[in-house]
Amino acid sequence: MTVVQLLPSLESGGVERGTVEVARALCEGGHRAIVISAGGRLVQALEAIGAEHVQWDIGKKSLLTLKYVLRLRRYLKNNNVDIVHARSRLPAWVAWLAWRSMAVKQRPRFVTTVHGLYSVKKYSAIMTRGEVVVAVSDTVKKYILDNYPDVDEGRIKVIHRGVDAGEFPFGHRPDPDWIQAWHKQYPQLRGHKLITLPGRLTRLKGHMDFIELMKGLRERGIDVFGMIVGGEDPRRQAYAQEIRDTINAAGMSEHLILTGHRNDMREIYAISDLVLSLSTKPESFGRTSLEALSLGTPVAAYAHGGVGEILQHIYPQGCVPLCDPDALIETVQALLENPPPVPERHPYSLDSMLTATLDLYRVLTS
Repeated sequence: MTVVQLLPSLESGGVERGTVEVARALCEGGHRAIVISAGGRLVQALEAIGAEHVQWDIGKKSLLTLKYVLRLRRYLKNNNVDIVHARSRLPAWVAWLAWRSMAVKQRPRFVTTVHGLYSVKKYSAIMTRGEVVVAVSDTVKKYILDNYPDVDEGRIKVIHRGVDAGEFPFGHRPDPDWIQAWHKQYPQLRGHKLITLPGRLTRLKGHMDFIELMKGLRERGIDVFGMIVGGEDPRRQAYAQEIRDTINAAGMSEHLILTGHRNDMREIYAISDLVLSLSTKPESFGRTSLEALSLGTPVAAYAHGGVGEILQHIYPQGCVPLCDPDALIETVQALLENPPPVPERHPYSLDSMLTATLDLYRVLTS
């Protein structure tokens, strides 16, 4: 098979990493894997596994992006593409316009994946136009059926996202060199409990709730440090500064650290006593929570959306009602003082996700 995946860029994030993982599985199976995006830090990893990258800025929100419609149509035809798989809205529009203008006998099969709980409007509806619409969780399937009632449920295929047990092995501990470098960078953390809130610095990630939680825990005499791990969005620098100002105003500057973007999340999860997910908007899946749980690190989270779905199946002790500060502090304190063990096995494996995805491709091309 020749499979083209389309997305805006290959920087960081669950969609981007999932795209690379599917490309790897295709290459290992002897297939041709192509990714079209504006590029980014994951391109090198993509090409290292034998996949191809075509650098087109098909995610740029501009009418000029429509120039790629004809270019993509020629590319799909000239490369005898079997599957075109769109993973984001604007690339999906480009792909759909190119695909529908092809002769029926020359068309590849058209697949879309709904990775997010997008705002409900015509622009987002493109993600439901795939011949098969992949939902990354039961939460996403419900979102599609609730908001796009014209979509035939038979076209929706739930393929849960998954994590690689080899990359996030249960019980993993960082090597001594990493520990030494970590303590050199953050000596104040040595010997203290650590709570980590991962995610880019956007307003919906619950950073203000985290600051209030940390203040409340310290006021209860609990010896704990907090860490916000995530890169700053250049478009939201004012919000990043607001986080810092709020930390200072709460008197938490010595006990709450902003690390910026990190490439060693596995090690950070592994040394954390607790990982949080406090997004006030429901997430479609919740990969960061699953990565931490896969390592055996307890997770507490607002129990809605895909994160709530994961916790209900793996670690219900970490479920917290949405935006309930009293329940949050009680749950977190209990998990810090006497955490129930995290189960070693769970149903959300990378192998299961990849097998289901490639099986879908095979069925469509048979």
